[in-house]
Amino acid sequence: MDQPEKIVIDPVLNKVVKNLDEAMKILEDGRSEVPGEQRATRRHIPGPLQRCGQDAVSILQLVQSLTCGGETEDRPCRVQGDRKARDVALLGHSVAAYLSMLHREQQRRLATRVQSDVTLWLSRLFRYENGSVSFHEDDRQGLLKVCRLVIHSRYKDFATEGVTVLGCRHPVIYQSSACRPGLGQYLCSQLGLPLSCLYTVPCNTAFGSEHQMDGFLLDGIIKEDVESGKLPLLLIANAGTAAAGHTDRLDHLRDLCDQHSMWLHVEGVNLAMLALSCVPSPLLPATKCDSMTLTLGPWLGLPSMPAVTLYRHEDPALALAAGLSWTQPGENLQPLPLWMSLQYLGHSGIVERIQHALGLSHRLLESLKKMAFIKTSGDKQMSLLEALNMVEDEPNCPVVVFKFCQESPTDSVNDFSENKGEFEDSLNRWLGEQLGLLVSASGLDVVYLDDEGSCVRFNPLMTSALLGTQESDVDAVVEQLVSLVPLLCWTSCLRHHFCEEVSRHNRLMYLEEPSWPGLGAIRYQPSGEEPDGSKRQQLVEKINSDLLKKLQVLGAEVDFSTGPEFGAEKNCIFVGMATEDLDVVKLVDTIEAVGKDIEESNQLLENMSEVVQRGILEAESQLQKATEEKLMQEGVLRQIPMVASVLNWFSPVQSLVKGSTFSLASGSLNSTEHTYTMKTFEVQGTSVTSATVAIEGSLGKEPSHHSRVACDSLSQATHLSHAAGAERQNIHFPLPDVSGPETILEPTH
Repeated sequence: MDQPEKIVIDPVLNKVVKNLDEAMKILEDGRSEVPGEQRATRRHIPGPLQRCGQDAVSILQLVQSLTCGGETEDRPCRVQGDRKARDVALLGHSVAAYLSMLHREQQRRLATRVQSDVTLWLSRLFRYENGSVSFHEDDRQGLLKVCRLVIHSRYKDFATEGVTVLGCRHPVIYQSSACRPGLGQYLCSQLGLPLSCLYTVPCNTAFGSEHQMDGFLLDGIIKEDVESGKLPLLLIANAGTAAAGHTDRLDHLRDLCDQHSMWLHVEGVNLAMLALSCVPSPLLPATKCDSMTLTLGPWLGLPSMPAVTLYRHEDPALALAAGLSWTQPGENLQPLPLWMSLQYLGHSGIVERIQHALGLSHRLLESLKKMAFIKTSGDKQMSLLEALNMVEDEPNCPVVVFKFCQESPTDSVNDFSENKGEFEDSLNRWLGEQLGLLVSASGLDVVYLDDEGSCVRFNPLMTSALLGTQESDVDAVVEQLVSLVPLLCWTSCLRHHFCEEVSRHNRLMYLEEPSWPGLGAIRYQPSGEEPDGSKRQQLVEKINSDLLKKLQVLGAEVDFSTGPEFGAEKNCIFVGMATEDLDVVKLVDTIEAVGKDIEESNQLLENMSEVVQRGILEAESQLQKATEEKLMQEGVLRQIPMVASVLNWFSPVQSLVKGSTFSLASGSLNSTEHTYTMKTFEVQGTSVTSATVAIEGSLGKEPSHHSRVACDSLSQATHLSHAAGAERQNIHFPLPDVSGPETILEPTH
């Protein structure tokens, strides 16, 4: 942060400013000197506290590595938004920690001034006259303390008798069905009240807006509760609901609360517009409420800023008993960061940030109204309002909520899926996630509304100051919509065609998965029936897994994936978004063809493995049989080493080696006896290895080149056969009885 021009007299405060500046540099731009492997170890494996303390730089480097663990050193972790305003807020937290060590009188003097200034500034800024201020970390704690204040006010003996006094008149807290989830349950659990003390009022569905609390129904409910002996205690109204930013009819609710002596509490993002010079008329009654909760941190982009509750009450003792005021001076330093930040921004700076957020919402809304897209069925042009059903129906609302909604072109498509609404929600969730990833500075998210389903929400008052959203980011969102909405249109139209085409193929099965934003899910079913269910399940899993890998490398026009992580369907392939030029018939044919190739390959490998296994077993059986026959022929004595040498010396054994061949193609084990068709005999110490050569020699001819090759080949085969177990001998063949000189060939070695 920028150094102040004037030097602060207190040297400690000067050091706080300097250390904060250095710490921010280390956290944002610092490069840790710890090796990557060691950083990863530190990040994932907690260790014991070191005996010797570490310096501040090392600790900050560890914090930087923990917060930016997924980033590389070339992309350090950075905080978005207004850096100067952020640094002032961080400096306020540091100064508050330093001032907590001062003397109690010094703390009291400073805390009194800070409390008075913030109360005056916020009361005037948000048009809340004669109000008091309470600060709290959780924005729900302000409403909780207000409920305690109301209980103390309506039950005079609550401070002495406790919850027993609630039995005489049952207290009732009323809230809208559009309130943020869990708020009423939180109040009841913290106050020790049963859930029967909470009544949720439905929104108006017969008259007026469908997103506002039904005031006429509320009036009748309150009268019934009063007649039954209950005590209407408090009403929670919305000036900007948590989901879509709708505002209740505050003027009518104010009259109801005055009529039944109820406390009116208002909360919501639209309360920020009370700071504008021209306040929308639906929000003006909020200035007359009994209390309101303001979340200034997100509105103004101030980190770790406490929430503020403005309230009006005449008895300070009850406010102290409810926890809305403090007794310890040190606790009053909590608003010091807000006090410093408000002074830095000034009145004009605060109003400018709120107006900037409203301008972003208006810019996006106007852009959505003017854009036009091509309708998927036919050549008719359609505007974005026909493709995007705008949920927002209130003027000057800072929240823009929209959704993709396309009417089906034919009745057959309407009847295609019973879960058409769920499929439409999945498309809108995909749209919101893609827009949030492509334009991260926009702060877009997905919200679910009871009457509209999943929608995309743009709430710049809660995100723009922290993310630094600009008009260029809004324009980028519109550009991405232009490219993404046609994909949604084509996908919703071709999904039915894709299902019909898959049903025409025997090997493919279409799986209805409405929560998948794409053409759908398919599973390849192998042919044949496997008696073992577990083996077939493994086969289906293997084929579909291999099929997915093959399809992902084919470079098709659509994406293939395993689908959602916690999806109901397993062992299937999820097909993604469709494009305009996608040929569904060709796509399905390709999927089945690739699946058949994988199935045939698996069958070939499986058959070959079975054949080889049977051949090995048969070969082992024949070898065992041959060994037994040899033992029977030679006798037991020849198996004894010393005796066998003597017997072989006097009576050599003439044994014939028999070989076998194994065919991988047929899987059969065949004998090699037909290869060696000649019989061996002794002829004067010489050997002949080829009958053909002997015939040629007996005719008085020189053996030809082919005869020599045949002779060499047969000699080598005989040599290999003898190496398997027979003794090497000179083998000779009988020559035929023909006229002419006799030729004897030497064996080839």
